Amino acid sequence: MQSKFLIFLLLFLPFISNGQDSAAHPLMVQTIGRLPYLEYGLGDDRLGGAKMTYLDSGVVMRVVDSAEGKYKVQLSRNHSAYIPKENVSRLPFKIPRPYYLSAGWKIYGDDTTNADYVTILLDERLPYRSIQQINPSRIVIDIFGVTSNSNWISQYQSVKEIKNTWYEQTEDDVMRVFIELKHNQHWGYNISYDTVLSKLIIKVKRQPSSLALNRLKIAIDAGHGGENIGATGVQSGIKEKEYTLKIATELNKLLRKYKVKTFMVRTSDTTLSMAERISMLKAWNPDLLISVHLNSSGNPHISGTSTYYRYIGFRSLSQSILSRMLELKLTEAGNVGGFNFSLNGPTDYPNCLVEVAFLSNPADEKRILNAKFRTAVAQKIFEGINDWLKKIK
Repeated sequence: MQSKFLIFLLLFLPFISNGQDSAAHPLMVQTIGRLPYLEYGLGDDRLGGAKMTYLDSGVVMRVVDSAEGKYKVQLSRNHSAYIPKENVSRLPFKIPRPYYLSAGWKIYGDDTTNADYVTILLDERLPYRSIQQINPSRIVIDIFGVTSNSNWISQYQSVKEIKNTWYEQTEDDVMRVFIELKHNQHWGYNISYDTVLSKLIIKVKRQPSSLALNRLKIAIDAGHGGENIGATGVQSGIKEKEYTLKIATELNKLLRKYKVKTFMVRTSDTTLSMAERISMLKAWNPDLLISVHLNSSGNPHISGTSTYYRYIGFRSLSQSILSRMLELKLTEAGNVGGFNFSLNGPTDYPNCLVEVAFLSNPADEKRILNAKFRTAVAQKIFEGINDWLKKIK
């Protein structure tokens, strides 16, 4: 009899929680750690699953399923996503409300941070996602699980980048926020929650007061490093991490020559995680980021140069740089959008990843080994940045 009771407990205890079943008291979690993110589904490639958005810490969500080391979370009635289990902690005593409401908004500018702000009071730290739009330039943010009760949207004349702000209740529990910008170029934004209140804060960077190159802050990332060697040369066996640093150093010298403020993510053969790189970049707050890589393929006949971006508002920078890189008589390998690379993920500043050429192609590899070619690459990236700034002006 005792053994039967123990078997019963083992079978059914996971479904018992304070006298309630899992439907009455679902598992609630909140985001933790650096750069927690949501994925659209369970698909995967060498860069991971397709990311929907990065989230702030402390965002609360309801778990509805579990698969492959990830939780499926219900964002709203009609929307769900997946999040790695290591990116959340359980909230065993958290009971979801039947509904969540928004309250007052405030839109204002702050000259000390050179940014405009949109703040929205909510009942809970709810999940969100953002989209960049162009022509006209807008930031569109979906806040999941909330119904509008915002009857006060206070807008102040201190704003300099935000042209208009409004919302639509696109679904019963999805509120879509529109932030229309005054300038065509997106200069970046950040979404987070207040440290005390359940207040969503959208920080919108203003266009720099001067678009002269020597008035900007430019960050340079040399791909890989330390334990992460990257690709290797098909004939010479050279390591990507060493030659991305050589090219990044040349670019840094050139920018410094023209009195540009620069920040090198790494200056030596250092192991840095993506989270560490992004934290460093966000702390320095650049106007733009260039990440230098060398490509590789299983097909030795594939060659050429390419540039990468994730968000449409940052594409123009990658286009300008690619146009200049092609002057080196390299084959075009494309301008690639929606790229799921971690350093293309932040929305805080325009960014471009440059795949200079293929280490797996003998002809490209030979050029990469040539110091004069590496100097020319730095020159073309420099000219591409200048071209981009002229177009903005």
